[in-house]
Amino acid sequence: MAGPWRAMRRVRGWAALAGLRVRPDKFGGVSVDLGELRGSPRLERASFGRWLRESVSQWRDEGRVAVWLHVPILQSSLVAVAASQGFAFHHAEQGSSTLTLWLGEGPSRLPGFATHQLGVAGAVLDESTGKVLVVQDRNKTVNAWKFPGGLSNPGEDIGDTAVREVFEETGIKSEFKSILSIRQQHEHPGAFGKSDMYIICRMEPSSFHISFCQHECLRCEWMDLEELARTENATPITSNVAKLLLYGYREGFDRVDITMREFPAVYTGLFYKLYHRELPESYRNMTS
Repeated sequence: MAGPWRAMRRVRGWAALAGLRVRPDKFGGVSVDLGELRGSPRLERASFGRWLRESVSQWRDEGRVAVWLHVPILQSSLVAVAASQGFAFHHAEQGSSTLTLWLGEGPSRLPGFATHQLGVAGAVLDESTGKVLVVQDRNKTVNAWKFPGGLSNPGEDIGDTAVREVFEETGIKSEFKSILSIRQQHEHPGAFGKSDMYIICRMEPSSFHISFCQHECLRCEWMDLEELARTENATPITSNVAKLLLYGYREGFDRVDITMREFPAVYTGLFYKLYHRELPESYRNMTS
């Protein structure tokens, strides 16, 4: 009886595949998510292979330029089937992987996945005392002073990352004021060999009692800004930004600040944040 039951499972699997939604994308291709088969019988590799081969042939005839295939982690056995038909990994996340197949002429014109990570630090300056908040990482071989910070979460604004990271590491509440600097670094060992963007923000404190994270930080204190700018016991980027911050503190932050304004995006209901040196009001309000 095993043979007929296997045949029945293959028929049901084929029917489930035939019911998959095929969504066109903005690149002229199609997107298929095998996660929509959740609750269906486990797919036979042979059945999936036949369905994929016939579908790709049809999409090619329709003039589609690419296929995006999303595979849940529990159906990862199907990745090898797709790879045997020319699909390649585009990216993988916690619960699924995405494969692509270029059907158009010439080399693939599909965009690559994210190649950068974004780190954000907060230079929290108490303007009433001229002191700035600094930490030393617990797990570093060289315990140099630096500004508290960390990686930005997906969908998190730069200023929000700075506020969160400062509080998580030091217990200090603060408000984003501006961007002071942006560092770009490639083949970063801490970014899995990818490129790294590191942004340092000027922050204004709203609390002052330090309660630092013992797991991440070895030391944390309010340090005189001029002392930080002069000390050799600081990371190179911290030393340079401390001098920039000291210049702004003495001469006016308008000389160093990169501020932010929010504008509506071309996509309905969405907004974007634009960071730039502040414009005079007469230029900000120009309409023609």
